[in-house]
Amino acid sequence: MKSLRTILMIAALAALLVSCSGKDEGAAGGPAEPSTLTIASTADAKRLMPMLATDTATSGISGRIFNGLTKYDKDINIAPELAESWDVSPGGLVITFHLRKDVRWQDGKPFTSADVLFTYNTLRDPKVATPYSDSLGPLDKVEALDDYTVKVTYKEPFAPALEAWGMGIIPKHLLEGQDINTAEFNRHPVGTGPFRFSEWVTGERITLVANDDYFLGRPKTDRIVTRVIPETSTQFLELKAGGIDFMGLTPVQYERQTGGEEFTRKFYKLRYPDFVYTYMGYNLRDERFKDVRVRKALTYAIDTDSIIDGVLMGLGSPCTGPFPPKSWAYNADVKSYPHDVEKAKALLAEAGWKDTDGDGIVDKDGVPFSFTILTNQGNNERKKTGEIIQQDLKAVGIDVKLKVLEWQAFLHDFVHKGRFEAVILDWSLTPDPDAYDLWHSSKTGEGEFNFVGYKNAEVDRLLVEGRQTFDIEKRKKIYHRVHEILADEVPYTFLYVPDSLPVLDKRFKGVKVEPAGIWYNYEEWYVPKDKAEWYQ
Repeated sequence: MKSLRTILMIAALAALLVSCSGKDEGAAGGPAEPSTLTIASTADAKRLMPMLATDTATSGISGRIFNGLTKYDKDINIAPELAESWDVSPGGLVITFHLRKDVRWQDGKPFTSADVLFTYNTLRDPKVATPYSDSLGPLDKVEALDDYTVKVTYKEPFAPALEAWGMGIIPKHLLEGQDINTAEFNRHPVGTGPFRFSEWVTGERITLVANDDYFLGRPKTDRIVTRVIPETSTQFLELKAGGIDFMGLTPVQYERQTGGEEFTRKFYKLRYPDFVYTYMGYNLRDERFKDVRVRKALTYAIDTDSIIDGVLMGLGSPCTGPFPPKSWAYNADVKSYPHDVEKAKALLAEAGWKDTDGDGIVDKDGVPFSFTILTNQGNNERKKTGEIIQQDLKAVGIDVKLKVLEWQAFLHDFVHKGRFEAVILDWSLTPDPDAYDLWHSSKTGEGEFNFVGYKNAEVDRLLVEGRQTFDIEKRKKIYHRVHEILADEVPYTFLYVPDSLPVLDKRFKGVKVEPAGIWYNYEEWYVPKDKAEWYQ
């Protein structure tokens, strides 16, 4: 992480807050618009259409504008949203959703079953560049029985069905006949959610305002501003200066820069485990990384304990596969790869990689083992992780270069197009362990999530079986086996599960930490009118 700026630079930054964020100080002190929640994001959004939202920056904003038929509640249970209830047939092949009758789109038009059917048809349209085309599962048909009843029929049982219908529903009356990929709607969305789109200044901020006609009642916060601040060190300066209200702390910030009495008086400083893991993914189309011995060698060579201690300050845990310890699909008995330089060297030699010319770099057929790791700007943990990996792999004779790119360019020009050798990224997961989109061999196309090109017939079969049974114990066995195979074949070097370290200005009340985290009830957050109550 970059060092903190000098006092003069802090003063200059504070002077810019008025023009940058609208958080200027009133005559009595404090923000001029206290009921505006300002959030820091390391990257700008891309397209705010739910089915085109493929990154955290975009999906976070899109999720405040749109609703799904279902959602997760505070205890991570499926709950109604646009659907007020549903019936599931014996065997699970038919789900009948009963829609709310009091929902309107943010332009005043009524929400009906026609919008649900339009969303489904759009999602399955091959012309729509979405990685979620199979997310609703093996559907046979979706029917609108009347304006407020939708019947969903599956070809076979689909266990994650209720979660899958949490995808944001889009308005037929505004999008019918348009090219979804390029529609102006992507930058000026209209949803049914608690907040309405207001403004998008590219590379700077996106502003949402409270939806006065929200069917669950107007949010208690007037607006949400997401500011694009690529560096977490700059975010932290803005947080302390009043330019933002919320950010995810880095481990160094959490441990070393937030312990003072003044900070803890003004901010909620939180820590809890999350459904996230960080990994280094290999392009399995590359001949070097097709050899599982090479992938295992690299994994043995990387000291993940040092990364957790040095990068996360101990605020995380080792990752052994595609399910974090918080998940019921997690297999505690899978193979692990403790740091072992000699084992790594032996596996490389077995795969034909040896230092034949004494220059410290292993080679094969006269070609030295050298590759580049790509990661994104604004995430110092990934950058630092890459630097440690770079040194660890040097110790076994591999030359590694680290390249840090702007987020959208990194994602869309390199990752989605398969133009990489290795990447450091993380996956934010849902509570249901269905991992079809990440690991099934049919999901390796451009823009899809199996961008490393992993293919395994048994995993393909298991991923389908895991979707087809509602029996939790059978699903556990299935996903435990998936975990076991992926841990053995190491298409990724699974690195760590970081703790979530959010910080939020305490003038916002109604904030509670539940199994789902803190954002499950953000519409209920409010700021007392009496400033004296802000930090009590």
